[in-house]
Amino acid sequence: MNTCQKEDLKRLMEIDFSLLEMNLFLDTHPNDKDAIELHNSLTQKCMHLRYNYVCKYGPLSNEDMSPCPYQYISSPWPWEINFSRR
Repeated sequence: MNTCQKEDLKRLMEIDFSLLEMNLFLDTHPNDKDAIELHNSLTQKCMHLRYNYVCKYGPLSNEDMSPCPYQYISSPWPWEINFSRR
């Protein structure tokens, strides 16, 4: 996995984590307009980043499967990636 791919995956994981946190916040603050706007913005950003990642590097999960499903196992699994090493 090259440095650019690691950076792209790390950014996507950060946005995914932020979205999860926003979902939890909105569970207890469903009428917070700023939080809803942030959630919607993060959702759009996540969809865009995920689409770009899948187009460049291949699927991240079974929902992203390409016409060639074996491509999914040709790279390291997310837990096998060492982000501290470049």
